[in-house]
Amino acid sequence: MNIGITVYPTYGGSGIVGSELGRELANRGHNVHFIASALPTRLTELDERVHFHEVEMMSYPLFEHQPYDLALATKMATVARSEKLDLLHVHYAIPHSISAILARESIKQKRYVPVITTLHGTDITLVGADRSYLPITRYGLQQSDGVTSVSKFLKQATIETFDFDEIEVIPNFICPKHYRRNADLPLRAELAPNGEKLLVHVSNFRSVKRPVDCVEILAKVREKDANAKLVMVGDGPERSACRYRAEKLNVKNETVFVGKQANISDYLGIADVFLLPSELESFGLAALEAQACEVPVIATRIGGIPEVVTDGETGFLSDVGDTQKMSEDALKFLKDEEMRLAFGKKARSLAVSRYSSEQIIPQYLRFYEKILSLSEKKQMQNA
Repeated sequence: MNIGITVYPTYGGSGIVGSELGRELANRGHNVHFIASALPTRLTELDERVHFHEVEMMSYPLFEHQPYDLALATKMATVARSEKLDLLHVHYAIPHSISAILARESIKQKRYVPVITTLHGTDITLVGADRSYLPITRYGLQQSDGVTSVSKFLKQATIETFDFDEIEVIPNFICPKHYRRNADLPLRAELAPNGEKLLVHVSNFRSVKRPVDCVEILAKVREKDANAKLVMVGDGPERSACRYRAEKLNVKNETVFVGKQANISDYLGIADVFLLPSELESFGLAALEAQACEVPVIATRIGGIPEVVTDGETGFLSDVGDTQKMSEDALKFLKDEEMRLAFGKKARSLAVSRYSSEQIIPQYLRFYEKILSLSEKKQMQNA
């Protein structure tokens, strides 16, 4: 198949999953065309099966804000025609599904290109539920040829918010060969030169991720175990708040900010405990990646996280903001190596058996084939 994929080329989960999906599809012999404003975060190599088409913005003084959604639609239509795309797969509803539908309609007299929209979370729970965006998001869902969501939680949230239930749940995934334990990396000695235990957090540092809570957890942990450090991977608006809080709690020297990293698996592979204190997660991709690296997870009991983290088996779940319990749970792992290793092995076992690319990519391919078949029948009926 010739598949067009559009993602936000940022550090968020939708961009990561879309990039990984394209790479996995290319490895299986399909031609993948990424259509975005910049090269997606995880897309490090282009080859004869992986292509990138940049959405270029027109600079015109009349526009206070450049119309990215229209530029994207134009690029989608152009690529769909020139590359003879079989379908457009967009990740994140706003504005990608609307742009794809506009592209589809603009060229349908010559070639009908079905649109598949994958919902990742805040496009529904935050952006789409906003009164000003709700009608257009509902329209995007209704006009898509197929819709998937990354968790059962997100499907239910979409049904409740938009009264739309034609959704296939296809969860996020990991490549077991890429995400695995690798505690002997030189990076471990660099970050923990004195044998410190490493608490690791990975996110885009938005307030919804509550990264400041990670600093609170570290401070509480160090009251009982001084041999612990916090490694913060990523960047975003809350980074300065984290730095300020670390200074106030006297853990500035034990909190390491490494910024955005291309190889997240390197940091997860050497971690002892993973922290995910978010107030909203539709799936919890970072938690899944950590578990694949045999790292037990301390997280909040919200959204889709309970579908990924099994409380008491692969990690511990807490209420949002309960940094006291989260610190106590982290200490259990730091003080009991046998327990930590047992949870880690269970975590990887469940991650691989439920969410490996070998399990999930065929689900996407079957969904593609289903939508293409339905689309073909619809076009024949309309002919």
